[in-house]
Amino acid sequence: MTAQRGKDLLVRVATGTGFVAVAGLRARQIAYNAETVDVTHAESAGRWRELLSGAGIRRAAISGSGVFRDEASDVRLRQTFFDGTLDTFQVVVPGFGTLEGPFQITSLEYRGDHAGEVTFDLALDSAGPLSFTAL
Repeated sequence: MTAQRGKDLLVRVATGTGFVAVAGLRARQIAYNAETVDVTHAESAGRWRELLSGAGIRRAAISGSGVFRDEASDVRLRQTFFDGTLDTFQVVVPGFGTLEGPFQITSLEYRGDHAGEVTFDLALDSAGPLSFTAL
């Protein structure tokens, strides 16, 4: 696989009839995390740590910053944040596939420079099972 353009990583939200891109992201990141369950005991070989396979909590965090595509996108994400509701998001990773599932908006920040446009920072945390469809 060849290198992919960062600008092609796309965050979309469910509309009921499909998905629509909600923002013009300039920087974005996906992080997968898994907690471990330590089952080390007095008789563990050589006192090496032992972990329980398949246990623990898995999560995905998505963050990005950029400019909103339009007023409707801003309204949609802002209302989802204030309502504290979950929404189905889709993240298209070029050259790899698509991550999809329920997420909660955990942070929505706005900022603006005197001689520039208003930008935002967005953070999403997974809120249920996710699927990944490889290309």
